[in-house]
Amino acid sequence: QVQLVESGGGLVQAGASLRLSCAASGRSFGSYSLGWFRQAPGKEREFAATISGSGRTTYYADSVKGRFTISRDNAKNTVYLQMNSLKPEDTAVYYCAARFAGTDHSARNYDYWGQGTQVTVSS
Repeated sequence: QVQLVESGGGLVQAGASLRLSCAASGRSFGSYSLGWFRQAPGKEREFAATISGSGRTTYYADSVKGRFTISRDNAKNTVYLQMNSLKPEDTAVYYCAARFAGTDHSARNYDYWGQGTQVTVSS
């Protein structure tokens, strides 16, 4: 069992930066991949970024590539999403998710989810 708790969301202006954190507890942190997904009102949940258990492999959605960076600190059982050059279209609830397998961009392949943190970007 894995418990995930996100933090770091907020209201910012376009062009600003935010760093989201997701603290994990439960089974061995380094043994699972983590992903960040987001869901805007009226839209389906979409993939943003994922990172392998070791942290050596990362993948990003085209919409965030070059602006967002996913990282993890296995000593602190925490995964981060550094978001730079935020745009109004980045407004969404951001979710952290875990799976005991390799990285994946599909939400249905993740087994554990946090409660989400709201990110709002004003124009």
